[in-house]
Amino acid sequence: MACPWLPDSNVRYRDRRFWDSRYRETGTAPSEWFGGLASFREQLEAELRPGDRILVLGCGNSALSYDLFQLGYTDITSIDYSPVCIAGMRARYGQCQGLRWAVMDAQDLAFTDGSFDVVLEKGTLDSMMVGETDPWNVTPETAALLDQVLKEVSRVLRSGGRFISITFAQPHFRKRHYAQPAYSWSVHHSTYGTGFHYFFYVMRKGQELAPADIELGRRLHALPGPACPPSALQASDSEDYLSAIEL
Repeated sequence: MACPWLPDSNVRYRDRRFWDSRYRETGTAPSEWFGGLASFREQLEAELRPGDRILVLGCGNSALSYDLFQLGYTDITSIDYSPVCIAGMRARYGQCQGLRWAVMDAQDLAFTDGSFDVVLEKGTLDSMMVGETDPWNVTPETAALLDQVLKEVSRVLRSGGRFISITFAQPHFRKRHYAQPAYSWSVHHSTYGTGFHYFFYVMRKGQELAPADIELGRRLHALPGPACPPSALQASDSEDYLSAIEL
């Protein structure tokens, strides 16, 4: 059974009516992908500093922005593609000074260069890739979509800022998208969760990519090859990915 939270194609990701309909159905009840803040709080707070200006991409109806506010991070801007979503979040959390909400496309962020110390996304990039059937050979259209979003993320990050991406995508699939010299950041990752592992990526603006990551990033632009046989994946990675796409 496909995940009902996601559109059924990358084209529908661009359909604002889909997201408006989704949030009308779910209301403002918090819904968390990859666990709530408690699941990755230690890793996240290791990357946050008091007074950080934080941007949350594709906030959905997650309580993450509010949970961070409750921990004392009081300069948080949350964006989403859906006006219905943002209206619901304003109604739920609008009384919290320091939390701001805006309807915005992650491909065209309406912020000046170097505006944020931290940009955080949890599952937003995954939703942009929902129509991909071969994670080894992502379509040029989706690669271009992610590239535009990541260029915008890099642009609005200050030097020394951190881009944090929380996802079910294993490094051999996702890291090559992040490991592009044009973004001017390094790439590191860790995992969390029991049984099913999720991935916690940190990109630090102004740090250099490791040589191995540069080579991995180059492969994104190589000509597509044959589908990788299942034996090439570790059993745990294969099970993780298959489980994830059947969320």
